[in-house]
Amino acid sequence: MRKMGKHIPGLLVTLVVLITAIVFAVMLLNMNMVPTKFLAGIGLIMLILIVIVGILVWSTDGKIRFVVGVLLAAVFAAVFILGSIYVYKTHSTLVNISGVNTEVTEVGIYVRADDAADSVVATADYVYGVLTDLDRENSDKAIQEVDVETGKSVQVQEYAGLTELVDGLLNGQTGAIVLNSAYLSVIEEINGYSDVSSKIKELTVKQVETTIEPQETENTVESTNNGSVYTIFISGIDSRSGLVAKSRSDSNIIATINTNTRQVLLISTPRDYFVPLSISNGQKDKLTHAGIYGINVCMDTLGMLYNEDINYYFRINFAGFEQLINALGGVTVNSDYEFDSKNIIGYHYNKGENFLNGEQALVFSRERYAFSEGDRQRGKNQMAVIKGVINKALSPELLKNYSSVLSSIQGCFETNISYEEIARLLQQQLNNGGSWNIVSYSVDGTGDTQKPYSMSQNAYVMIPDESTVQKAQQMMKKVRDGEPVSQEEADAGTSTSAASDNEPQATSEGATAVAQDNSTATDVQTAEGTVQQ
Repeated sequence: MRKMGKHIPGLLVTLVVLITAIVFAVMLLNMNMVPTKFLAGIGLIMLILIVIVGILVWSTDGKIRFVVGVLLAAVFAAVFILGSIYVYKTHSTLVNISGVNTEVTEVGIYVRADDAADSVVATADYVYGVLTDLDRENSDKAIQEVDVETGKSVQVQEYAGLTELVDGLLNGQTGAIVLNSAYLSVIEEINGYSDVSSKIKELTVKQVETTIEPQETENTVESTNNGSVYTIFISGIDSRSGLVAKSRSDSNIIATINTNTRQVLLISTPRDYFVPLSISNGQKDKLTHAGIYGINVCMDTLGMLYNEDINYYFRINFAGFEQLINALGGVTVNSDYEFDSKNIIGYHYNKGENFLNGEQALVFSRERYAFSEGDRQRGKNQMAVIKGVINKALSPELLKNYSSVLSSIQGCFETNISYEEIARLLQQQLNNGGSWNIVSYSVDGTGDTQKPYSMSQNAYVMIPDESTVQKAQQMMKKVRDGEPVSQEEADAGTSTSAASDNEPQATSEGATAVAQDNSTATDVQTAEGTVQQ
């Protein structure tokens, strides 16, 4: 009995290490990201460590050996527990940002700013103004909720356009209006309506949730002899209402990814590109307005422009992006020009490489008034920031700030790519290793004044330069076919002749856009100084 007793402490110590190791191994298996060869290696190492501990603590007779074994057991168990925590956080974060297939439309109920009504109930006898066609389905759903709240069917007056709807409210034809909140920024672009937000009052916001239905195609991911090819719409927004709320897309990038040749092609399309929306029956609109109608309309519209099937999206909140970059410890971003920022005064950027923290990168990605090419250059800068983040995330430096990076991702990214697909891609990266070739290109156009589908008046738009659209299509095809594409090829033949077609600063749109850029950056403080190269 005494002989058996000297083995019990060692058995208990070994059992604790074994249990923590099993938990860690099971979590790794369930995460389904680690290649089999690595799992086998990790399993073998854990087994060896457990055997070493078991040998050292087998008997309490050798006190020094037993103490050493207990200390090693504590260290190994702590490592397994810490590993389990990191695996859990990784799995949980990726589950939360992936497979998102719902979207929210925020429909506001507005009255005049001087109206005494402080709730929807108080508007039961008001005439409600609604748009005849634009976003009518969501407006009708909001009206149904108003009917329930007021206990009666409110009277509705239809208006053909945004300005007519607002004028009807301000002139007293209606007492309230129903309006997709994303349209407010569109109205503020219209000449004479830049101060509309100060003239109306929001009583409530109705959140209408819809399901994002992927476009029906034979293959979501194109499998070729050259590997799997993904075509992903990357939407950059600065929504204060969260990632799932419909809003204008300030950055519109298509990523064509070939996992075998390890190539990523980023194609930026200016937000003012004047193109038919997938829901506008051939009428042209600013590309940025597609986001008002949902991420599907953005993907379908760009799919029409580039003759591509785009079924995946990746949405970035640039305000949250700041947190991610800080968590990464800053990123290196290449600037085409030396310039001082004008949207937020006090930042200086050098031509070439700049090491930026989150705040500096956010200002860099928003700036457009420092450039003669305006929004075209902003799109290029946003791709440069994305490229910098990808390069930093693929580097070993990621491990130093892994926990804070995971925390910053939620609320910053979301995608409809499934967890299983992301896990497969990460497993492939771990298996094969190596760097990626990331090439960026921006299509171009000529400034003009036209009446967009979503607006009641003429506004600045960009007429597409078809030669640049065709070049983008050709480079996409090369990446799909496994042919190499270089940054030199993308830059070749780039014209600066369109620089004079930048948004006219004297127009109401230009002035309003400056105000919007400044207002969307209220969380960014004055720069601390020059960004060092």
